[in-house]
Amino acid sequence: MDIGAVVQNALDNVVDSARAKSITIEQKQDAPLPTLAGDAARLQQVFTNLLANAVKFTPDGGRVVVRFQPEDSSLRVTVSDTGQGISGDFLPHIFDSFRQEDGGHSRPHAGLGLGLSIVKRLVEMHGGTITAESAGKDRGAQFSVRLPVAAGAGSLIRATEPLPLSDLSSLRGLRVLVVDDDDDARMIVRRSLAEHGVEVSEAASMDEALAAMQLHHPQVMVSDIGMPINDGYKLIRTLRERGIDASTLPAIALTAFSQPDDRAVASASGFQAHLPKPVDLEALKVAIARLHPSNPG
Repeated sequence: MDIGAVVQNALDNVVDSARAKSITIEQKQDAPLPTLAGDAARLQQVFTNLLANAVKFTPDGGRVVVRFQPEDSSLRVTVSDTGQGISGDFLPHIFDSFRQEDGGHSRPHAGLGLGLSIVKRLVEMHGGTITAESAGKDRGAQFSVRLPVAAGAGSLIRATEPLPLSDLSSLRGLRVLVVDDDDDARMIVRRSLAEHGVEVSEAASMDEALAAMQLHHPQVMVSDIGMPINDGYKLIRTLRERGIDASTLPAIALTAFSQPDDRAVASASGFQAHLPKPVDLEALKVAIARLHPSNPG
């Protein structure tokens, strides 16, 4: 994904509003932009929201700056303005749902009720983070979005071609962790894998999965995405942040959302394969075998 084009499209959405208030918009780039993996349409929503807020809360004749800063394995995109700023009391709650700055520090505009909470959620679904800073009232604001650089973008394995049954022999003795809040879904996967001698451990939540990691030391993880409280994206990001990389624990995402953009989000979050639900059990076995072709036991 070309993040420069994504941000430019977002800028195009707010240029008329900025021109009407004589607001100058500048772009600054510290180095060539890396490739990112993600849903371009959703990230365009993120930056359109941030830029629209910057223009909305900046007085006539002000300035908005978009800066791209590559940093090791991530890219930081910062949107800053010379606008009304954010009070110190409200700043910790800026991404909360249905929270608006009110009282003596209220901004005379609608918004900031739900938009930024959605922005934060979309950024986190891409394996990224977002932070807000402000020196206070009338001193502008800065929002920084940090997104992971695509490591092998588009390298999610494909399980569409069948493997000979002999190739599935590598599954025997393999330790696989199956994470799903649906008991029946876990049972179906467990029974299917057990037919090939797979040692299956189960978890119904992120907390149970983290505990299973310590207890069973799985070699492959198969995780549902749509789980309550902490979803599969949160789980895989937590594992990767703890240093459990793809060479130690390759992971397969199972989700009802199976469009190309969904696969890109799965890849950016830390998964190595993406399969739609209801899961094709044979395709799942192929994916596991390809992620872990040899089993040291």
